Amino acid sequence: MSGVWDVPVDDSTRVRDVRVAAEEASALAGLGPHRTATAALVATELATNLLRHADGGRVLINLVDSARADGRRAAVQLLSLDHGPGIPDVAQAMRDGYSTAASLGAGLGTCRRIANAFDLHSAPGRGTVAMARIDHEPAVRGASPPRPRAGGVNVPLGRAEHSGDAWEWVQGGDRLTLLLADGLGHGAKAAEASTAAVTELRGVADRSPAEILRHLRGPLRRTRGAAVAVAQLDLVSGRLDFSGIGNIGARLRTGGTWKALLSQPGIVGAQAPATVPVQREPWHADSLLVLHSDGLPARWTPPDDDTLLTRDPAVVAAVILRDAGSAARPVRDDTCVAVLGGA
Repeated sequence: MSGVWDVPVDDSTRVRDVRVAAEEASALAGLGPHRTATAALVATELATNLLRHADGGRVLINLVDSARADGRRAAVQLLSLDHGPGIPDVAQAMRDGYSTAASLGAGLGTCRRIANAFDLHSAPGRGTVAMARIDHEPAVRGASPPRPRAGGVNVPLGRAEHSGDAWEWVQGGDRLTLLLADGLGHGAKAAEASTAAVTELRGVADRSPAEILRHLRGPLRRTRGAAVAVAQLDLVSGRLDFSGIGNIGARLRTGGTWKALLSQPGIVGAQAPATVPVQREPWHADSLLVLHSDGLPARWTPPDDDTLLTRDPAVVAAVILRDAGSAARPVRDDTCVAVLGGA
């Protein structure tokens, strides 16, 4: 999905900006009045917490696909990121009815209850990332999240209207396919290329990664082209297949060890290689895959926090994004991180 909002929260006026962005995202996603109000309430609480407990941070709002039995519909994903002191007692903060001072009285526990998905990771001295997704209908309580799961975060360069990056995942039968695309350049034309890639994936996700990349050459030839990587997990055999063209980074963690998966030079839709090799790796219960565009610094450090690696993949992606950059090392491109894990 192409909807992206990056709102810095450094003073109280920004809380309103976050709420307005959540309402804009809800309208674009087609949420009704009740779920829009839910998104606005959760966004306000997350922004307020940033000011009260972390001396500021940022809220990232993306439209993400919500796979449903009756088809795919857009959901609103809210992510708050900070470099604050962390939450000393996460269990207390997540208790329904517990409220931060000067907030609307909702609290993180209530946010968890009214969102379709909610997760949080906090580390002393390193900060907190909280994630909420708001769908068209209230969540069905007691339903377990699908496993394995995919999630991600997408941030445009300079808080632009469009990000040239995009990610998507499709599960069909015993296969889960994850794609990340980085359209050449920035802005609307780059977004057109990456959006074409994720749109095409929905009709060809039953093919192998190499076959998907070959298929994408035609549709992306009508755009400026993109770097694209595809990972496909076979849930029966426990095998991960990976193929990539262009500067998409990929790292696989298994048994506590990280391994880079390599893409081939080229541009899908312009200068793609004639043949695309497939890299095959075993997939275990503790495996985790990270795909990212080149907006993430090349020397980013993979996380080693075992607690983090069990969180929602979108939270893992946001922590990687947060910890890879700083005021001294600002990102210089659109940045997208997608994570597959939780088998």
